[in-house]
Amino acid sequence: MTIELRVMTEPQQGASYDDLLAVAQAAEALGFGAFFRSDHYLSMSGDGLPGPTDAWTTLAGLARDTSTIRLGTLMTSATFRHPGVLAIQVAQVDAMSAGRVELGIGAGWFTQEHTAYGIPFPDTAERFDRLAEQLEVVTGLWSTPAGETYDFAGDHYRLADSPALPKPVQDTGHRGGPPVLIGGKGPRKTPALTARYADEFNLPFVDEATTRTQFDRVRAACEKIGRDPDGLTWSNALVLCVGRDESEVARRAAAIGRDVDELRANGLTGSPQEVVDKIGRFGALGTQRIYLQVLDLADLEHLDLVATEVMPHV
Repeated sequence: MTIELRVMTEPQQGASYDDLLAVAQAAEALGFGAFFRSDHYLSMSGDGLPGPTDAWTTLAGLARDTSTIRLGTLMTSATFRHPGVLAIQVAQVDAMSAGRVELGIGAGWFTQEHTAYGIPFPDTAERFDRLAEQLEVVTGLWSTPAGETYDFAGDHYRLADSPALPKPVQDTGHRGGPPVLIGGKGPRKTPALTARYADEFNLPFVDEATTRTQFDRVRAACEKIGRDPDGLTWSNALVLCVGRDESEVARRAAAIGRDVDELRANGLTGSPQEVVDKIGRFGALGTQRIYLQVLDLADLEHLDLVATEVMPHV
């Protein structure tokens, strides 16, 4: 089984649009399956200069500045946007990219970024309730036939007589529109929402044992509602730190402020062969895609190494 490799970035840690464009264009030229970015407004460490960039503004730019690579978010926070606005944004970027967009969406978790920018941050239960309603609204708007209207009456969002426009270019998602990604380690709500709405289930930064357990939960949730789990795409996200030798691995680890041993345990770290072997172990668990979290955006040679020494073997 071939495992698709995608590039995933964390620009809130410090990146301009031009930095992201350079990575996206390199990923496209090297044959990676997609360029994804986080959706955060505050750095988790360091000063974050030059400051955050908005995920969907970035993807709109990349829709015009790239030509073939797929584009998406891991993950857009449901606290950041009203679902009607989000549906319009994603549909527009889908059109701008000629059908290359994917929507990864989650409940949100980073309290401090909400406080810093005045974004309401409800408790966990309410955030998941809002996420469920957002998924229903976004996919409902996209799947409403042209010429008909869409209504929704939830606890948090209400829509009446919506023309449900614009329509995305893609109509390949489980419920219509672009593919939808849901991810996380939650034992109940996350699998249930995935089974109902998602095209892809993603597990961020976990080991093989956790992957096995959570994949099983999601498969069970699919079967509970009569959905074939094989209709989902199964993916992981892991931090990337590959080198031709130990000194190169150590240099790349130091550049992102991480310990080599910790990265070996928790990411895709070491020689190209080590990384190929670890990807193979995830593949044996059912993983079909891996998002390579690239933290040093200036090190484009890192991507070239993976493209030449890892990608052909997975």
